[in-house]
Order: sequence, then structure tokens, then C-alpha cells
Amino acid sequence: MQIQDVRVRVCFNGRGDLGIEADVRVDGKLGRALSPSGASRGSNEAVPFVEESAEKTVAQFETFKRRIVGFEASDIDGLAVLLREIDGTKDYSGIGGSLAYAVSVAAAEAEGHARGVPLCRVIDPHSSGLPFPIGNVVGGGKHASDLSPSMQEILVTPVGAGTVAEAEQLNLAVHRAVGKRLSNILSYPLGKGDEGGWAPGITDEEALLVVSEEVGRVQDDKGKKIRVGLDVAAGSLYDEKKGGYHYRSTGRTLSREQQISFIGEIRDKFNLLYIEDPLTEDDFEGYARLHSSLKNTLIVGDDLYTTDPERLKLGIQSRSTNAVIVKVNQIGSLGEAARFSKLARENGQVLAASHRSGDNEGGHLAHFGVGFGCGLIKCGVVGGERTAKVNELIRISETLGGTLDPSWVNS
Repeated sequence: MQIQDVRVRVCFNGRGDLGIEADVRVDGKLGRALSPSGASRGSNEAVPFVEESAEKTVAQFETFKRRIVGFEASDIDGLAVLLREIDGTKDYSGIGGSLAYAVSVAAAEAEGHARGVPLCRVIDPHSSGLPFPIGNVVGGGKHASDLSPSMQEILVTPVGAGTVAEAEQLNLAVHRAVGKRLSNILSYPLGKGDEGGWAPGITDEEALLVVSEEVGRVQDDKGKKIRVGLDVAAGSLYDEKKGGYHYRSTGRTLSREQQISFIGEIRDKFNLLYIEDPLTEDDFEGYARLHSSLKNTLIVGDDLYTTDPERLKLGIQSRSTNAVIVKVNQIGSLGEAARFSKLARENGQVLAASHRSGDNEGGHLAHFGVGFGCGLIKCGVVGGERTAKVNELIRISETLGGTLDPSWVNS
């Protein structure tokens, strides 16, 4: 069905940052999407706004709106090609990646409403498998104050859960247990980071120990297996002046070789399932060394790939990872993210659909997780813009009858 009308506006995400929201109508049905934003952004991500201005991005839209109205809304890939043609740049600086995100997602949602099918089935008509929710229980890095751990997120994944609702309950149980434990050992009020993870003034290893011990207690109590993961966000740690990865919580600066060794040590010490962005965004060879040496561990590329198929091809060639992050707004449009996801699946990568620290109240991420064939969905644990994704995933499970598939765990 053809796009009948498109309207765009400037709105605010959950962190109070500006985003572009689009309303798209198809056969009288409305699709709406608001672009998220990240605090930790890879240098290869799409530029969000024209000349760094959300207002200019919206104003400029009127000059090419006529090229989008009348386009076939079901053609996700074709719309991605059209947006790139209109933009005319490599990084979406011509029309703004936030606008490309909002228009492409809203168009697909409107198509789904017009046909009476969920968005995930517009992305992939055969989609049904449900991703496991990853919960952020401790936040640091750019997501919290300078007194918090240096690494960006300590995560938990309830691999023993049978349903999405049970998975979220387990994540919440760990989040609450960690909060109670930290409140008992700290002499000051405990705060939270951007994504709802606790932000204590302790070192990374101290935080990992607390989370690991509380995961063990919740596992014993609930009788369900839960694994610990980590988003290092190493690009945020790297300090060119200091010549290495600087850990503010300890004052240590590690060379590249020391960083690789350190990641291996904490993987073994805390039995980590998932390690995201352990090195800087262009160190394909370093990632490959970790991937080769750390068996039964997901070595996950986020800033390494930025949802870009061309960068993913480099990682596949060098065997850098066995898992990837998918963030639609990193590459710009829904169709381009679908292309990236297909390439990743075909080459044995476990996919994780991920939120951003500045996210919105919509549930689109849940549909990305199902439609792209993801094994994991990284959406936080608490906060309205975080639970919105899990709640939508529960609704999708009722509609499609899909189940959680743990086959990726030992990838």
C-alpha cells in the first residue's frame, strides 16, 4: 500500500534529548516513530541531524516530502534506497539519520496497521522466535557519574527463562537484589544511570563481584539459570593522551595487550557469557584474538560495526566476533538495518537488538528483535521507556505464539 501522508516534528526522548518523530499514514492507518539517541556513539554512526539541528532537519523535510508520499510502504528496502538517494551522503548528514529512522519505521508500522499484522511481520513475514531480554543492573562509563564504574554496563541474561515475562521477572529480581546489597554497603544514597542500572562509586571488579554473587542467590532461589555480561564501551575508556584504556575507578591505564589480557581474566573470574565492545572500534584483529581465545563467550561488536554491512564484512573476514548489536538509528533506516541483520545471520552471528540510553516510550525495538531474528534484546530492566519494550515483546508472544530459543547460548 502507498504512503498517503508524512508529517514530522521535533520531540523529546526519555533522557530529554531532541529527536525526530514521524507520523505516516497508509490506507488511513497511522504509524508513528520517534528516533532514539545514544550517549556512547561510534564515530561511524549516522549523523542524527542536519547541521546538528533538529529544527533544520524538520524544516528541510518539506523540500523532499513529495518524493516519499506515494511510495510503497511495504518495500522496506526500497524506501531505504530512496532515503539514501535523497540524502546523497555517506553518513546521512544531508537529511539526518534521525529523520531516516523515524520515517522508515513509521511507514512500516503504518503498513502493518493497514494490513492487520504486527510490525515484525512487515519486516519478516515468517518471523516468530523471541529474543531473551538482557537487563542492565549496574551502569557506568558515559551512562553515569565520574564516580561510577568505568565500564558502561554490567548485564544479566536469564537463559533459563521459559517465557518473556519470566525473563523480565528474573532480571527485576537481580536488579532489586543488587540495589539492596549496594545500599547496605555504601555510606551514601544509591543513584541510577541513564538506563536504570545502579551507579555506585565502586570499581568495575567490585561491581562485577556484587552482581555475580546476587545472580547466584537469585538463581538458587528461583531455580533458573542466569548469566552475567558486560558492555565495556572501550572506545569511551581509551585516552590518547594517556596512551591506553584508562579506568577512572582505579586510576589504571592499560595498554592494548594489557586490555586484552584483562578482558580474558574477568571473563574467567566471573564466568561472563557476553562481552560487548571490549576494544576500540577499529581493532578488528584484537577482537579476533579475543573471539579465538574466549570459547563459549559472545564477543559482541557494537561500535565495531555500527549496524553497517560494509564494516560487518570486515569483521566476518577477520573472524572478529560471534555476535553483533543491531541499532536501527546507527545506520539510519529500517531497511538498512534489516540488510545488516540478514548478513549477520547468514554468517553465524548472534544478533542483539539494542535500545539507546536516550530512548522513547515506544515498543518498536521488540519488533526489531523478532523481525531481525535476534537471539537477544538489550532493553534495560526498569523505567517506562525500558519496560515498554518488554511489554511489547509479551504482546508479540501472544500474537505469534513464539517461544524463547536458547540455541545461541553456546555459540
